[in-house]
Amino acid sequence: MTTNASHQPAENTSRNYKVAALYKFVALDDFQDLQQPILAFCKAYDIKGTLLLAQEGINGTIAGPHEAIDNLIAYLSTDPMFEKCFQDLDVKFSFASTPPFLRIRVRLKKEIVTLKAPEASPTRQVGTYVDSEDWNTIISDPEMVVLDTRNDYEVSIGTFEGAIDPKTTTFTEFKDFVSENLNPDTHKKVAMFCTGGIRCEKASSYMLAHGFDQVYHLKGGILKYLETIPEDNSLWQGDCFVFDERVAVGAGLKEGGYTQCHACRHPLSANDRESPDFIQGIQCSFCKDKKTEADRKRAASRQRQIELAKQRGITHIGDQANDDANRMREEKLMRKFSQA
Repeated sequence: MTTNASHQPAENTSRNYKVAALYKFVALDDFQDLQQPILAFCKAYDIKGTLLLAQEGINGTIAGPHEAIDNLIAYLSTDPMFEKCFQDLDVKFSFASTPPFLRIRVRLKKEIVTLKAPEASPTRQVGTYVDSEDWNTIISDPEMVVLDTRNDYEVSIGTFEGAIDPKTTTFTEFKDFVSENLNPDTHKKVAMFCTGGIRCEKASSYMLAHGFDQVYHLKGGILKYLETIPEDNSLWQGDCFVFDERVAVGAGLKEGGYTQCHACRHPLSANDRESPDFIQGIQCSFCKDKKTEADRKRAASRQRQIELAKQRGITHIGDQANDDANRMREEKLMRKFSQA
């Protein structure tokens, strides 16, 4: 098996779930045919999360028992169906004490990271990769424009010292930020970063296609940097948002203290949750002025369902929710028949 997964953190058996963030840009003309075999494998090994397949490659984050995740990476890298396209997967591992995901989805998409710019093609050209060990030197260059390519709610809980926040709400807005704020004639050197590296593959390819010459990006993204660089030497400030139930991780990829607003998905600190604007499952201070009364009623109804499910000891969403619902129906039928 060959994967780009060096510096894998030591397995912590007290955290029972292994998390793998993976991607690879590669031409997949038959990507539709790969969906069902991968989905079946994940279900067989109780792996949860989301994987995206498109003509340009694979992307996603999944979690499960340690051995199950190792088996999936081996399957993608060595099985004859996949080995020619998924060797050298970029994989980053971390660990979680509770299940980070509640269901498994393998989805077919037009792009594995959506930019809607055909000229941005990482299979043709990308910027210069920078290892974590060299990143501090690169971004300390006074002539370097340092870009955080993530969205505003991600940047809000942590970023690199001196980085520019484009204040985007979706990655597709990155094109507008570049055209309105950057010029290849005056911004000679650009260094960018994102969570795991994949958005920078697209972003750097886009900027090269639009005349920018010296474009650098952090190899493995923030996650590899936090895993590799000791906290005393780190230029990272805050936590790193992740797209699973952990919400955020910090130095050494330790789980942070954030939760998410169920109404808008914005990360919330302990202070945010103490705000009078925060109503569990309905609103927070970041979305209270953006929600209509109808939105709040729907959110309140959903929150009641979640609380009722907890009282009954069942799961509200995810694959387990279907199993719990089926079990409850069977128990109801059994009670009905026993009373007949």
